[in-house]
Amino acid sequence: MSAIIITTEDLHEFKLELLDDIKELLNNQSGQITKKWLKSPEVRELLGISPGTLQNLRINGTLPYTKVGGVLYYDYQEIMQVLEKNRVHN
Repeated sequence: MSAIIITTEDLHEFKLELLDDIKELLNNQSGQITKKWLKSPEVRELLGISPGTLQNLRINGTLPYTKVGGVLYYDYQEIMQVLEKNRVHN
């Protein structure tokens, strides 16, 4: 069995490669949620709104939802469509 000597330069190169790989993974994700169905707290966090505002968006029909067993679910793609549809171009 032969011995392999690892230098501090080798460790530094490994660290840089590892950081580059992590950055690439984070950039590829680009903050998008991969779940299809979101619950109310996730939607409120995504949109930065209060529970009352989310309720108003449901009541006035702006934001479609599905109710299963007392739990409200929102389709991520439908939320994005509502945002695009209501985009204001100045």
